[in-house]
Amino acid sequence: MSLSTDLGFSETSKLLIIHADDAGLSHSQNRATILALEKGMVNSYSIMVPCPWYYEMTVFAKKNPQYDYVVHLTLTCEWENYKFGPISPISEVPSLLDENGYFFKTREEFKRNASLEDVEKELRAQIEKALQFGLKPCHLDSYMYSVGVSSEIFQVYKKLGAEYDLPVLLSKQLIQMVGLNYEQNIDARDLLIDKAHYGIFSYFESRNLRSYFKNVYDDLVVGLNIILIHPAFDNDEMKAITINHPNFGSEWRQMAFDSFSNNDARSSLIEKDIQLITWQDIKDIRKKLPNRGQYSYDDQK
Repeated sequence: MSLSTDLGFSETSKLLIIHADDAGLSHSQNRATILALEKGMVNSYSIMVPCPWYYEMTVFAKKNPQYDYVVHLTLTCEWENYKFGPISPISEVPSLLDENGYFFKTREEFKRNASLEDVEKELRAQIEKALQFGLKPCHLDSYMYSVGVSSEIFQVYKKLGAEYDLPVLLSKQLIQMVGLNYEQNIDARDLLIDKAHYGIFSYFESRNLRSYFKNVYDDLVVGLNIILIHPAFDNDEMKAITINHPNFGSEWRQMAFDSFSNNDARSSLIEKDIQLITWQDIKDIRKKLPNRGQYSYDDQK
């Protein structure tokens, strides 16, 4: 039993989703994401409901249902001069707010202050706002993977996915990145990404990020892979948003856009027998085969 064979591919196939995070963060992010979907390799993207440019991206999503999109559940805001906060009334989720009424800047501050009740209320509000606008997301994931700061919050994330019948992004790498115990928080009904691929800051510092993106297809594993990118333009808007934050900053995002906004790598996909799939494919197969358990516990195979 494997996701590959359930989808009609061979047991040794390398399945791939190329996913663009953070649509809605800015107009620059939206335009780059749209172009990467229309002209390039990206086949999935996430929308940040609490952000100022959310509306523009939701209009695009409704007009272009051929592209997979996700509610990018948002509980933190790391930027220095650009802020956003909960869509719930402030009085109803006070533990999610800093002294100025915005989301906390770091996962650590969020973890110290957030109550479980407020977290669930806000995450549910973000999903409901998207649904009420007429969106039909294919899965759920998390900005900065802040849902992984504690086991209790992580279980809320998984519970909401089950309640709304949406796969949630689960990856051993991401879970461990935020310091959560992997074995204690994954069970036999969870659908896992076998390997998540994303640039790290050391690649950017050493000017090797473009090279990483170019060669990432060589590092795919048998099973389900996801490439996580954050495409935007290195323009005044993004420079202002990401000031003093080179990690996932404006230049970084331009590199991501440049690397995945054309079809140059399609020949590599064919040569390496890499199969592009979507979250909708996964959602459909799980509906068709509801008794399937987890496909893999190990993302290192």
